[in-house]
Parts: sequence; structure tokens; C-alpha cells
Amino acid sequence: MQTASFLRTGESGEEQMKKFMLLLMLTAMLLCVTGCSGGSEKKAAYPADGEITVIIPKAPGGGTDISARGLLSFLQKELPGSKFVPVNKPAGGGITGMAELARAKPDGHTLGMVTVELAMFPHEGKADVTCNDVVSVCATIAAPAALIVEKNAPFNSLKEFVDYAKKNPKKVQMGNSGTGAIWHIAAQRFEDEFDVTFKHVPYPKGSADIAAALAGGRINAALADPASFKNQLDAGKLKILAVMADTRSELYPKVPTFKELGHPMMVRAWASLAAPKAISKDKLDILRKAAEKVCRSKEYKEHFRKQGIDPVVIIGDACDNMMAQDDAMYAKYLKR
Repeated sequence: MQTASFLRTGESGEEQMKKFMLLLMLTAMLLCVTGCSGGSEKKAAYPADGEITVIIPKAPGGGTDISARGLLSFLQKELPGSKFVPVNKPAGGGITGMAELARAKPDGHTLGMVTVELAMFPHEGKADVTCNDVVSVCATIAAPAALIVEKNAPFNSLKEFVDYAKKNPKKVQMGNSGTGAIWHIAAQRFEDEFDVTFKHVPYPKGSADIAAALAGGRINAALADPASFKNQLDAGKLKILAVMADTRSELYPKVPTFKELGHPMMVRAWASLAAPKAISKDKLDILRKAAEKVCRSKEYKEHFRKQGIDPVVIIGDACDNMMAQDDAMYAKYLKR
């Protein structure tokens, strides 16, 4: 409405003044409505207030990457409006990505996966960041070492294996992924617990080579995550005698644990979703509560089983405690 057409010529001054005042009132009301509606638009609450970058310190396709992306897909559904953006940064054996996470702005918009190497590398002089520089949301993997042997091996139980190793010191060839690596530490702990001595055979390229050597009869045993041996186990070429865990594996429920056999020991490869240490409690609680609901769901557990990963429910402080316990263990064994 234009003022010229609204205030017609020929009208008295009093009529024009009334119309002019009415115009001013309408304009003021319009400005008020516009201003009030604009001011009432609140910023979305966390975590829907912006993208959340999630650093994955391993290459695409590995267990850490697969488990991280699986968790994030479920978290995104559980937290309406959230958007998690995974970014792989595997340089430096993973420590580069974990260091970036530890030093990130603690605003909740940078999270990351941390792996068991965070408890190991500081004691090997390979990193200046530690488990104390991050705080956990939840674990996606906590895979215990399993005692795996060739199908025709002359032992079918943990006791028979130990008896054989004691009668044949330094003759049992135990595969590992390199001196000081996690499965080498598992073998060392086994030696201490059972007073036996192995001949350690390193395969620096990892578990795939260990599995091939074991199935081919070039070594006698391995202590490692059975997920890496799944093909050979499913084909009946290998067998598991026991698992270094408190509870039995959901994937291999018939296999006993070291604990139930009288030896409560554990070496595990873990991966956890974490945040910078200084993240606010409110934001951390939101993530932890959502993660617990997700990790306990049947859909999440089934998704992980299909990937050959034992689903775990290790949330918040329990996850921090797991990392601290392993850090203390590696501080001891990596000084050898």
C-alpha cells in the first residue's frame, strides 16, 4: 500500500491524519512481528547444531573403520538432526589422528576413534599423547586374544597345550605381528602365567600372514583376535582352545575363557569413540547416553556379528577404566 493512494486528495486534514496514524501503527506492528519471529528462532541444540567430524586413525576397510562407521550410522539415527562425518587419518600407525583428536577444540564437533596403540605407543617412545588426553564415549571393539592352533595339532585344550609347551621348551612356534606388538605382549603374558617359553615368530604385515602360516603348518600357535582368522576357522583349518576374556565370545560360545579355566588374564585389542578431554559434561553425557542405548540394541549387535565383530557394551567410565588398565599393563611389559 502506497502512502499517496492511501491519503487521497480532497480529504480533510483530520481524516488524512487519522489514516496516517493508522499507517504508522500498521507499520510498527509489522516490524514487531517480523522482529519477534526472527528473535524466537533458537539455534539447534547439540548435537544437531553442526557437523561432527570423527577422526578414524586407521585405513578404510579395517576393523576400526568398519566398527566406527557402524556405530556412527546408529548414533545418527538415535540423535535427530546430528550429522557425523568420518575422516580416515591412518598416518603414523594411527597416532597422528589420535594426537589431532586430543588437541582438537573441545566443543563436541570433533570426535575420534582411539585404539589400543594409544596405551602402547607412549611406553615405546612413539607418542606424547596418552589415554589421559581423551575421554571415552564407548568402545566399538574389545577383542581378546584367543589361543588358536592348527586343526590337527596334538592338543585340544588349554591344559594340553600348556603341558606340551612345558615338555618342549622353546619348540612351540608362536606367531605374532612383531616384537612389542599387542599379540607379542599376549604371548609374553602367557609365558609368565604358565611358566613356559615359546619361539616367537614375527609376521610384521599382520594377522593375515599369521593365519596363513598357522593354517599351512609353518607355526604351531597364535594368540590373536579370532576375527582375523575367521575364514580359516570357518573352513575347519584352525581351532580355538581358549579366549583371554572374562566372558565367552558371542561368535564362539563353545570356547572356554582363560578365567573360567582358572587364569583370569586378559589382553585385548580395542577401539573406542572418544572426545577431547575438556569436552563439557553436558555434551559428553548426551553422547554416552545415546551410545549406551545404541550398543544395547538388537539391531546394533546383529550388525556387528555380521561383520565378524563381537558386539560389546562398554560405555563411558567403564571404557576409560579399560584403557587405563591396559595402559598400566603395557607400561610394565614394554619396558622389557
